[in-house]
Amino acid sequence: MEREVKSKKLYRSRDRILGGVLAGFAEYIHADKMIIRLVYFLLSLFSAGFPGLLVYIIFWIVTPEKPLGEE
Repeated sequence: MEREVKSKKLYRSRDRILGGVLAGFAEYIHADKMIIRLVYFLLSLFSAGFPGLLVYIIFWIVTPEKPLGEE
């Protein structure tokens, strides 16, 4: 008995505020987008902002945008 396994892929979301990185991550882990955004913002704020901003920009560049047909 064989099952076809569909692998999940991480994409930038089209439901975005800035680049769609955090919304895409929230969709990937099936979490609330606003909670993920708030947690990321707080972590970035308490780490002097720069590391969080740098990580966000890197993920914005390397993560592909979600294809139009996938929802």
